[in-house]
Amino acid sequence: MTAAERIVVQQSFPDPRPTTNPYIIMLRDSLLSTPGVELRTFSWRRALLGRHDVFHAHWPEILVAGQSRLKALVRQGLFVLLMWKLTLTRTPIVRTAHNLQLPTGISRRERALLRWFDRRTTLRIRLNPTTEFAPGVEYATILHGHYRDWFASYPKRAPQQGRIGYFGLIRRYKGVEELLDVFRSVPGDDLRLDVAGKPSTGELAASLLQRAERDQRVAVTLAFLDDAEIVDLVTGSSLIALPYREMHNSGGALTALSLDRPILVPDNATTEALADEVGHAWVHRYSGDLTPDALAAAVESVTASAPTGRPDLSDRDWAKAGEQHAEAYRLAIALAGGTAARRRAREHHARAGG
Repeated sequence: MTAAERIVVQQSFPDPRPTTNPYIIMLRDSLLSTPGVELRTFSWRRALLGRHDVFHAHWPEILVAGQSRLKALVRQGLFVLLMWKLTLTRTPIVRTAHNLQLPTGISRRERALLRWFDRRTTLRIRLNPTTEFAPGVEYATILHGHYRDWFASYPKRAPQQGRIGYFGLIRRYKGVEELLDVFRSVPGDDLRLDVAGKPSTGELAASLLQRAERDQRVAVTLAFLDDAEIVDLVTGSSLIALPYREMHNSGGALTALSLDRPILVPDNATTEALADEVGHAWVHRYSGDLTPDALAAAVESVTASAPTGRPDLSDRDWAKAGEQHAEAYRLAIALAGGTAARRRAREHHARAGG
């Protein structure tokens, strides 16, 4: 492949650090091994002065936020310069739709900048087949990759019957308080609930500890977990409960499935599609709010007949994801090239199965 055919992609994430989201690291590694793609990690100098064919964003709110008012203002000024550059050079923006709504608690200026970015976006990448966009929005579907390779080097535990686990960042919408309340109403001295993760606020941490003290069967660790600790908790559990009030793209669900543990999740279009994909024995669902009966039924099911084999995650291979991203970048470049190019791009994308 000639240099002219190579797609130079400026990512919105910097060089990864130890605390970087594993999704970003696995995507970077996948793209680095994908023919025809040259990946550049983010710095303001690279983004503003470098030449690239595509700008790929993940959480654009990071580009306009700062730990201080001054830092936020500087970033917002640089962001405006970047947007002008992308507009003048007709560089397409590709955005992975990790979240469908703007973040809460941001300033009016940040909201305006992010809406500008959204209007300027050429192509969106959805991480599951149930995500819906407004009419006329161009998108490609690239499933969130699995974590099997990421956790392969860590020792695994045998699952303990009756042990329920929850892990990950704890926010109110994830329903962990309700999980503790519901578990308390499920009888069984042989049941255990392990909750581990960093709460988003001190008030939430206090609420969780207060609830945990009411039931001796509950263990709570309110701290960030490293990868080894995640593997230890997940594989030592017979069921991972993720009672999110809103579940769209769940890294926790994919982590548990990658480690061959069944999950309990709310019933919606996303989790129904996930069950169809990986096997219904691995994805237990409940309607409405989580109840003691729903939790007890899921525990009883995995105790009486634990799923065998492994969940089918073949569609989430990272090599395939790299190729699909390359195709999405080509589509975005074509879409930015005018009406005829957009029509050809849509036709090509449809033939490719996108």
